[in-house]
Amino acid sequence: ASNIRVAGVAIGADTLEVATFAGGCFWCMEEAFDAVLGVEATISGYTGGSIEDPGYEQVSSGRTGHLEAVNVFFDPEVVSFAEVLQTFWRNVDPTDDGGQFCDRGSQYVSAIFVRNERQRALAEASKRALEAERRIVTPILPATTFWPAEEYHQDYYTKNPVRYRFYKFNCGRKARLEEVWGEAGG
Repeated sequence: ASNIRVAGVAIGADTLEVATFAGGCFWCMEEAFDAVLGVEATISGYTGGSIEDPGYEQVSSGRTGHLEAVNVFFDPEVVSFAEVLQTFWRNVDPTDDGGQFCDRGSQYVSAIFVRNERQRALAEASKRALEAERRIVTPILPATTFWPAEEYHQDYYTKNPVRYRFYKFNCGRKARLEEVWGEAGG
């Protein structure tokens, strides 16, 4: 069995499915997915860009084409990809093509990165269902190389809870999610 290491813990990769999502600040996306029963781990990182092994300063400049993203490792026996998609949608503003909340720029837009045709079909179906209610700009893209972010970004919301809550509140994330989704938002 092949294993991956997340925060020093070996996880059986052959029993978990991986989903990759961009939804603005990866700290906030980690928090949202970590709360889902069946999600075993999340990793903040960068994907979709043009350079190898980018760092935060490069990505945050908006010039590399990378998006802040999270890899979500989940047990499909406990939570389905369709359910993981619902968590994603309820934690982004899929109508905003300029970034997410207070984080502006191409590196903060929302996107779903699919790893196979099953994920693509489920992602497209979930997007079509939402498009019945509103215009959705979130693209569904093929997964590309995922570069883990620096260690200080991993689990930021638990390592720096006061700073994180201050950032999240001042960014207006919760208020905007309630506008978009009602009480079901993030």
